[in-house]
Amino acid sequence: MLSGTAFSLLLLAGGVVALYGGAELLVAGAGRLAMGFGLRAATVGVTVIAFATTAPELFVAVIGALTVGTDTGLGTIIGSNVANIGLVLGLSAIVKPLTVSETVMRRHVPFMVFAAVLLVVLGANGTIGRLEGAILLLTLAAFTGYLLYYVNADPAPVTDDPDGAEGVSLKDVALVLAGLVALVVGSRWLVEGGSSLLLAFGFPELFVGLTVLALGTSLPELAASVVGAIRGETEFAIGNVVGSNIYNVVAVLGFVGIITPISVSSATLRFELPVLVVFTVVLVAMMGYGRRLTRLDGVALVAGYVTFIYLLVP
Repeated sequence: MLSGTAFSLLLLAGGVVALYGGAELLVAGAGRLAMGFGLRAATVGVTVIAFATTAPELFVAVIGALTVGTDTGLGTIIGSNVANIGLVLGLSAIVKPLTVSETVMRRHVPFMVFAAVLLVVLGANGTIGRLEGAILLLTLAAFTGYLLYYVNADPAPVTDDPDGAEGVSLKDVALVLAGLVALVVGSRWLVEGGSSLLLAFGFPELFVGLTVLALGTSLPELAASVVGAIRGETEFAIGNVVGSNIYNVVAVLGFVGIITPISVSSATLRFELPVLVVFTVVLVAMMGYGRRLTRLDGVALVAGYVTFIYLLVP
C-alpha cells in the first residue's frame, strides 16, 4: 500500500509523462494537418503548435480552479509564461542560436506584449471575473481573425512535395484525439499529485501553480522548441513560445475567468505579474537586437528564470 506522499509522487510523475506524450501526439497530428493545408512554418508555430502545446495549461488551469483553487490556475499561467521565456527559449538558444523571422517579430510579438500588459491591467482590481474573461476571449477572437487574414493574404508557396498535399489524414486526426485524451488524464494527475504534495508540506496554492504545475505544463513547449532548434527550424521554435504565451493569457485565463472568478492578490500584482512583463520586454529587446537569440542571451534567460524560482521559495 503506497503512502500518501508516494502516491502523490506517482501521480505527479504519471501526469508529467501523460502531458508530454499527449502534447507530442497532438503536435505531430496537428502539425502535419496544418502543413497539409499549406501554412508557413512560422505560422504553424504561432497557431497550431502553440495552441496545441497550450492545451496542458488549459486543462490544468480549469481543473485546478475547479478542484483546488483559482490561485493554482493563475499561478500555472504566470509561471508557465515565465518558464516559456526563461527556460524554454533560453535552453533552445543555448542548444542553437535562434533566428527571429520578420513575420513573428512584426505580426506576433506585439500581441504577446499586449497580452502580458492586458493581464496586469485586468487584474489590477484584484479579480479576473466574467467581464475580464469576456475581454480576454474577445482579444483571442481578434488575434485569431488577424492570423487568418494573414494566412489568406500570404499563403505558403506551393511545393512539389506530395506528402504536403494529402489534406486531412485520418491518422493525423486520430493522433490529435489521442493527444487530447492523454492531456485530460495527465492534467488531472498533475494537479492532484503536485498540489497534494506541496500543499501537504504547507506551500501556498499560488506557489504550487507557479512552480511544479507551470514546469510540468511547459514541457510540451520545451520539447517542441528544443527539437525545432536542433533541426534548424528556429522560426518554429520561437513561434511556438510566442503563440503559447498569447494563448495562455487570452484563451486559458479567459475561459477560467468565465467559469469561476480568479482572485489576484496584492502580492501577485507587486511581484509575479511585473516579473512576467519584465521577462516579456527583455525577450523582445533581445530578439530586436540583430533579429536573433544568441547563446549568451539563452544563458541570461535561464539565469533569470532560476533567480525567479529562488525568489519564490517561501
